[in-house]
Amino acid sequence: MADGISSFWGPVTSSHEWCEKNYVYSSYIAEFFNTISNIPCILLALIGLLSSLIQRFEKRFSVLHLSNMALAIGSMMYHATLQHVQQQSDETPMVWEMLLYIYILYSPDWHYRSTMPTFLFLYGVSFAVLHSIIRFDIGFKLHYILLCLLCIPRVYKYYIYTQNTSAKRLAKSYVATLFLG
Repeated sequence: MADGISSFWGPVTSSHEWCEKNYVYSSYIAEFFNTISNIPCILLALIGLLSSLIQRFEKRFSVLHLSNMALAIGSMMYHATLQHVQQQSDETPMVWEMLLYIYILYSPDWHYRSTMPTFLFLYGVSFAVLHSIIRFDIGFKLHYILLCLLCIPRVYKYYIYTQNTSAKRLAKSYVATLFLG
């Protein structure tokens, strides 16, 4: 905490404090830059939602944009307060979002149309309930990494089969920036 500024939210109860000094600019916002960096995420998700509705994309894409907004709002709440409950409002939507990505990536080839969404929904609800009762720390991180890794084979399949050269160039640029840091 910065000298002379007390926290409106009380003592830190989250399991992590990130790279910023807490409450430097306001007694209401613990990690100022981590908090405000979510504003563009909310705006981009809103633009994506409006675009997918105007272009009449499948509903799964609109739901994904709503999920992006929920994740950014949860992240803002967490970084502003550094409270355990708000940490859950950041981490639970992260898992839900990855489940949505898994659904979007794998559903076109899924043979049993109702099985996959039902399983993913029940998995997401089960995770939310368990996450509200049990504090996962390393377990959450490993779980999230596993969900991310499950998306890679399907993304790679889409990359191989796409004919759009600008999409392939964008994918190569993205991978290059991941390796560059």
